[in-house]
Amino acid sequence: MLARAFVALQVILPKHWLTAITWRIARIRNPRVKDFLITRFARAFDVNLDEVELEVPGEFATFNEFFTRELKSGARAIDDDDDAVISPVDGTVSFAGDITRDRVYQAKGLDYSLGDLLATDLEEVERYVDGRFATIYLAPYNYHRVHAPFAGELVAARYVPGDLFSVNEATVSALRGLFRRNERLVMHFRTDFGPAVLIFVGALNVGSISTPWTGEIRPRKTGVVDALDLSRHPTRVARGDLLGWFNMGSTVIVLMPPGVCEWDDDLVPGETVRMGEEIGEIKGTAG
Repeated sequence: MLARAFVALQVILPKHWLTAITWRIARIRNPRVKDFLITRFARAFDVNLDEVELEVPGEFATFNEFFTRELKSGARAIDDDDDAVISPVDGTVSFAGDITRDRVYQAKGLDYSLGDLLATDLEEVERYVDGRFATIYLAPYNYHRVHAPFAGELVAARYVPGDLFSVNEATVSALRGLFRRNERLVMHFRTDFGPAVLIFVGALNVGSISTPWTGEIRPRKTGVVDALDLSRHPTRVARGDLLGWFNMGSTVIVLMPPGVCEWDDDLVPGETVRMGEEIGEIKGTAG
């Protein structure tokens, strides 16, 4: 009941306007204001400051810089098994499992289609029919950089405009098609085992998504799907390489083709994962 009430409230809220306000606040450079925001946030969410590369709060110019903070070298170990698929983020597993034909599980009684999620042509959708997926939620206190879960070449990146509903557990359990309704950045990769996809899903108060290839992408509720220029940065990535970051928290979805990957047994809803640790294993190549 409470989840449905929370969704109903979000329907009437001016979500893009609220997100724009958050974007501005997170970029205030006044030292007193930004230091207050950083220290209060770190204390409220018990952020581990020992692993942060820069001095907190003084060496961060804005709250957003702190939110998208870089960690010290070695703070996250990258699994060195050649067949490992690693977690691209720190976060909590919403769900991981099989794609049933072209339907992706969201929550009990709720799913959505691959075509709606990818917003692309049928041929690309067919690659992931009966494949596997993992959805990982990043809470506000998590490390918010996103890394490559496998080695490969980034062959396409598409920005899909959309809504900005919250992606917390209450909304996921009550709003049908949440992840195909929200704005998202869809990254397509070519790997030794076949095609793969990683999706940045925007959300309420996510001021923007940034990548080395695109720079900062600001939220846009309507418009056409944009094929983004990848020429400004090398497109080959090693496992663990930086793919981008959320300017405030959200969700990442990984899609794998059928017959390629098996998720680890402990990749279950509610499980906490850290970037770099194994979440699955490559067992074959796409047919």
